This record gives sequence, structure tokens and C-alpha cells, in this order.
Amino acid sequence: MKRIILASNSPRRRELLAGLGLEFTVDTGNSFEETPLEGVEAHEVPLRLSAGKSHGFHRPLEADEVLITSDTVVIVDREVLGKPHSREDAVRMLRLLSGRAHEVVTAVTIRDAFREETFSVSTRVFFTELSQAEIDHYIDVYQPFDKAGAYGIQEWIGYVGISGIEGSFYNVMGFPVHRVWRELQRFL
Repeated sequence: MKRIILASNSPRRRELLAGLGLEFTVDTGNSFEETPLEGVEAHEVPLRLSAGKSHGFHRPLEADEVLITSDTVVIVDREVLGKPHSREDAVRMLRLLSGRAHEVVTAVTIRDAFREETFSVSTRVFFTELSQAEIDHYIDVYQPFDKAGAYGIQEWIGYVGISGIEGSFYNVMGFPVHRVWRELQRFL
């Protein structure tokens, strides 16, 4: 059995991977810098970022190690929404999502010393119309600055603002565990 390393600061990814009953360690040492990818098609962005994080891992992998990296983006009107840079940016994102559907795309890279697999999962999310008071409350109380699109489906905004989804709930949380499980089975 190989040793699994999750290279992510996300507490949600840690929680979801732990839910699979797998033993793993967390190692976030990385030299990869996430910069805007100009001229890249929106659905390609998380794939490139996930693979970049994998190759930016701070050391070579040993023969018995498997590294998992991931990246999640929200796509609306072909615009890629990553993590908000400020409160104003979070307000802008939530206003943009209010009363509309958008897509959440999470890419995952699984790599060992010999091979690599990168894949993505897409989920469609439907928001009800959000009032400014709801947006302000959510941002002020939940501080969603570490979340793509400035929201967490598992938080208050998901309870009051999301009217439906098509696809994986866990993908919207940032880690498509159903697909990770299948890919790890094939990979290992």
C-alpha cells in the first residue's frame, strides 16, 4: 500500500478525504504560485492549477508515495471566480451569483513517482436572489475569503440561498470524493 499525501491547506478537503476512511498525511510545502491564467478556457484553469500544485510540491516523491492536489473554481458567464481578494470582491462575486446558475469545477491531480492523472468534475449550482443584507451578513459572519466564488455550500448561505444542484454536493465543497475514490482504486 502506498502512503497518501494530501497537499492542501483546505480543512474541507482534509475532512472529505478522511471520510473515505483512508490514512493520509498533509504536507503543504509547495513552490507553485497561483497566478491568473490569461487566454486559458475557463474549464481548463482548475486542471492547470491542480497539476501545477502537484509539480510544485517541495520534494521528489518516494516510490511508495501518492500525492493528491486539487483546485476549485466557480464559473459564471465564462468568468472564473477564485477566492475573493477582499470584502468588496466577495460582495461582487455573490451579487454576480445571486438569482442565477453557475458551475463549480474541481480538478484533482493524483501523482506518484512514475505516473500522473488529472481529472475534473463539474457541478451546476442554482442560487436564489440574495438581498444585500443576506450577502453582508454572510460575508461578515462567515468570512468566505478562502472559498472559490466567495461561498461555502455547507454554510449558512447554502441553507438560505441555494435552491438546487445538478451533480456532486461534495464537488461544490471543493473535493469530489466519489471520483477521487474511483481514481485512487485504479491508480493504486
